[in-house]
Amino acid sequence: MGTVGVAGGGSTKVANPGKATILALGKAFPHQLVMQDYLVDGYFRDTNCDDPVLKQKLTRLCKTTTVKTRYVVMSEEILKKYPELAVEGLPTVKQRLDICNDAVTRMAVEASQACLKNWGRSPSDITHLVYVSSSEARLPGGDLYLAKGLGLSPETQRVMLYFVGCSGGVAGLRVAKDIAENNPGSRVLLATSETTIIGFKPPSAERPYDLVGVALFGDGAGAMIIGSDPVLGYEKPLFELHTAIQQFLPNTEKTIDGRLTEEGISFKLARELPQIIEDNIEGFCKKLMEVDGFPDKEYNKMFWAVHPGGPAILNRMEKRLDLSPEKLNASRRALMDYGNASSNTIVYVLEYMIEESLKMKKENQGDDDEWGLILAFGPGISFEGVLARNLTG
Repeated sequence: MGTVGVAGGGSTKVANPGKATILALGKAFPHQLVMQDYLVDGYFRDTNCDDPVLKQKLTRLCKTTTVKTRYVVMSEEILKKYPELAVEGLPTVKQRLDICNDAVTRMAVEASQACLKNWGRSPSDITHLVYVSSSEARLPGGDLYLAKGLGLSPETQRVMLYFVGCSGGVAGLRVAKDIAENNPGSRVLLATSETTIIGFKPPSAERPYDLVGVALFGDGAGAMIIGSDPVLGYEKPLFELHTAIQQFLPNTEKTIDGRLTEEGISFKLARELPQIIEDNIEGFCKKLMEVDGFPDKEYNKMFWAVHPGGPAILNRMEKRLDLSPEKLNASRRALMDYGNASSNTIVYVLEYMIEESLKMKKENQGDDDEWGLILAFGPGISFEGVLARNLTG
């Protein structure tokens, strides 16, 4: 597995006293890189399926998702060891969890190590751990195995968010913000880790919606360090987390439906999901912004770090909020390079956001957008949002 991280760079903006800030980012991936152009043939070969109608449907979906590359834990070695994963209807949850529990811990440790390296301080300075995953299930949970893998103190206070799906990264950020601001001097490690093996299945005409996931989702891990009152000279704040809120939309429980069964996780994503998000996104953003009296509808004067659930969601948001095309650049790049990696993806979006801010500063292309929104949507349907300041530009 390889690890990648982003350093903070210089910071000319100063964080407000007592407000939580993101102090470092890091990410990690499994070694298997999948090119979208070759995915269809490989998937149908691995699952011994030759249904031309399903193959044509997946080929079409692979183009519409805009994904170019993804990382996955699944490999020829795994399928040789567990051939039952590619057979319809076999009880395989034990086998899946044997693979997933190990893989997500390994990726979470590597992403956290990359993050700690960028932070520049000792793991012993971590006081709290927030761990997010929808790809494992065990007691004790992955939070303990991650703490052990990093050599954290046994007194590190842990919080675990399981099965919150795509909104998990921003939900974890909201929880970490609360911890950091209510425990002066604390440093919170937020780690997310996901693998699609928990839901890998052969194609089936009875489950055409499965092909959307095959064309869209990827694996990996992400990590952030969150704390208030950065130590000057030692820490370089990246984003200030000003306000965070969560909201669920009543009577949408079936729109994103996930079930853990004997055959792993089964997902159903309703067709109306992008429309529901489009119909509710402006009201949610207004609620998030009005907490601090932020000017209404000045959307193009803000940055947008949006979890890229899929291109339809990004397109609908762009249209509803009348955003300039470049506003969702970081989200579209993350989707193209990593697919929808569930809770991890917001880390990749924020990295691209920093990269673009520093590039603008270097090229003297005027002021970047200091204020913006960090957003994600998950089962519930739950909206997660943070009103934030970019401190890197």
